[in-house]
Amino acid sequence: MSLRLRLVLTGALAILLSLGVSAFGLSALFGTHVERRAIAEMSAQLDQVLAGLDLAGGQVVLTGRPADPRFLQPYSGYYWQVTLSGQTLRSRSLWDREIELPALPLAADDQAVPLRFEGPQDQMLLAAVRQVILPARLGAQQATAFVALDTAEIEQARRAFVADLTPYIILLAGVLIAGGWAQITIGLRPLVWLRERVGTVSVDPEARMGTNWPAEVGGLARELDGLLDARALDLDRARRRAGDLAHGLKTPLQALLGEAARLRETGAVKEAAEIEEVVAAMHRIVDRELSRARRQSDRAPVRSDLRRVLERILAVIRKTPDGRSLDWSVDLADGLWVALDHADLSEALGAVLENAARHARRAVHISAARRDGMIRLEVVDDGPGIPADQRDAMLARFARLDEGGTGMGLAIADEILRSVGGQIILSGECDEPRPDTGLCVRLSMPEPDQTHPKQA
Repeated sequence: MSLRLRLVLTGALAILLSLGVSAFGLSALFGTHVERRAIAEMSAQLDQVLAGLDLAGGQVVLTGRPADPRFLQPYSGYYWQVTLSGQTLRSRSLWDREIELPALPLAADDQAVPLRFEGPQDQMLLAAVRQVILPARLGAQQATAFVALDTAEIEQARRAFVADLTPYIILLAGVLIAGGWAQITIGLRPLVWLRERVGTVSVDPEARMGTNWPAEVGGLARELDGLLDARALDLDRARRRAGDLAHGLKTPLQALLGEAARLRETGAVKEAAEIEEVVAAMHRIVDRELSRARRQSDRAPVRSDLRRVLERILAVIRKTPDGRSLDWSVDLADGLWVALDHADLSEALGAVLENAARHARRAVHISAARRDGMIRLEVVDDGPGIPADQRDAMLARFARLDEGGTGMGLAIADEILRSVGGQIILSGECDEPRPDTGLCVRLSMPEPDQTHPKQA
């Protein structure tokens, strides 16, 4: 279950519980308010009953009755009664029933008190009860009087109130839940951005989380940037070690090969073979170190923007003595990504472009397109080219046609591309024929896995 769904469900449950408690409280408060109003109304009616008592024929009688007609309807739920010494006066609604009151609570003189007791049909009544001393003209006797109503009417009013309140409670619950969902969605949006940014960082070694984050996730972003910087430093250190090793051994290995060739010419074939075997073993060590450095960057999916890397390399080569005088033309579409990290792609392209700059006479043309699920980059120079029977050999280490260079560039570029399923082909013709083609170097590079998020 997602964090958002958990928060929404928890918030919705809290809202529903709170509104349920509120509805119950409002219903109880409304019932209490209705009871107070009923007690106040019955107290007024009780005053009318006591004020209507008079003496006739030696008996206390009620000459002025409450005006509410429900006191005249039998068992209507509205009743009054006055109990005197040996005499009881009651409303017609009580018919022939006399109600015996329970013990009365203490109250101030002539103060009506609320009381609940059973009515003539075993229903619960709410009454306003008073104990008074009648005036001297009425015998100065003690009287107990009450006006009562059936509590079913109060319950009915309460249920009607709840029925009227329920739609608004439901509407309010919906509004609060929707507001909570919107609040949670907006509040958690930085986590969505964080996930997207982590996806970008995972495929672009140069990307970082940045600092434009809320305080709650800013610390996490800084920690991630620290880890990325440390990883980049380790990778760079490993590459430097591999490069230092390769360059440090280049001259001694070349010297040993020259010594082996000299010994072979003098007839020391066995000694020459032993030296060449040692050189081959040292080559394997160098290759293993280079592969190990590259594998450090292959632990996570990587990709690079071909145009961006190419423009960086060209900006440097155009400033070199070989590249300054050449006409560089680039025919490259945007959005071409290859499954190589920036360092490996830069090393491979740099070797190919340096070779083109060294042998071109006037111009170098660069183009790229998608072909058969691969990105095919062609670097065409107008130099002398390479004889067809020697092109494959030029991809071997230390292979050279002239005295310039070390013979390592194209070989390293070929190894880099083959490590990801690509290749380099040296040809005298390109996909789009050009009249001034000397050598066409075709680099086939795989596209990155399309399931990975794209870099912004």
